[in-house]
Amino acid sequence: MKLIIATHNPGKVKELEGMLTPLGFEVESLLDYPDAPETDETGTTFEENAALKATEAAAYFGHAVLADDSGLEVDALDGAPGVYSARFAGPEKSDEANNALLLEKLNGETNRTARFVCALCLAKPSGETLTVRGTIEGTIGYSPRGENGFGYDPLFIVPSLHKTAAELEREEKAVVSHRGQALRKLEAEIIPFMKG
Repeated sequence: MKLIIATHNPGKVKELEGMLTPLGFEVESLLDYPDAPETDETGTTFEENAALKATEAAAYFGHAVLADDSGLEVDALDGAPGVYSARFAGPEKSDEANNALLLEKLNGETNRTARFVCALCLAKPSGETLTVRGTIEGTIGYSPRGENGFGYDPLFIVPSLHKTAAELEREEKAVVSHRGQALRKLEAEIIPFMKG
């Protein structure tokens, strides 16, 4: 079964493809369709943004689409950057600039608790949707560590492993990550939903 992932983010594509291929899905993404329209992420929650992206892309392609909206919620920043995680430091969507701004805003802050949140929405061209959420609790480090992952991974420490998300191997990250958790919830329902 073919499934289109509504993202241009190569890191997300790689993670989701690694999880979906073993389920028998042939995965494509917006990277394969450069002329596909970009969705305005006007939602105030991860779920709303994921649904916007999935339903618009499913209507455009006439095919089932999976969209992810995810980000980082930092307790000392009242849940920011939240739905603005990708463009925290500006519309250029620079991981380095976002991480630098996060460290700047947390300078001198002792409460470093945070969580990664992932909302996945699977949409059919009919408009029918299936949405799930995954989260992982952690803390924000004082400097980047690790070469893997993307986004805030070099700063996000997974307490049970004493490593940043960027220090985890892909298989290790898939077990504990917010995206991995959301995908496992989706996995339980995806086949009946696609066939229904």
